Amino acid sequence: MRMHLTTAAAGLLLLAGVGAAAAQDVIIQPEQETVIKEYVHKQPLASIKLPGVELNVGTALPDTVELHEVPNVKYRYVVVDNQTLVVDPGTRKIVKIIQ
Repeated sequence: MRMHLTTAAAGLLLLAGVGAAAAQDVIIQPEQETVIKEYVHKQPLASIKLPGVELNVGTALPDTVELHEVPNVKYRYVVVDNQTLVVDPGTRKIVKIIQ
């Protein structure tokens, strides 16, 4: 009986974790993405290097990285390793990678 409760509890915790991760997903609307891409194309930045930082959606960038504003969009951007990263300025997490 104890084994079944432990397994059930572990299953619930796993499902709760998956739900919390899904709730944190950021969806950029297509029109916002278009605005960002056009702005980045018109305002190119020099690419920087961030050794030891994995460039994945959800990765938080160090405070030393300067984020650049896109007018009328809540997100910021930076170019790292020739990839444009769209970043949430509040959390500094990467929300989209534009190749």
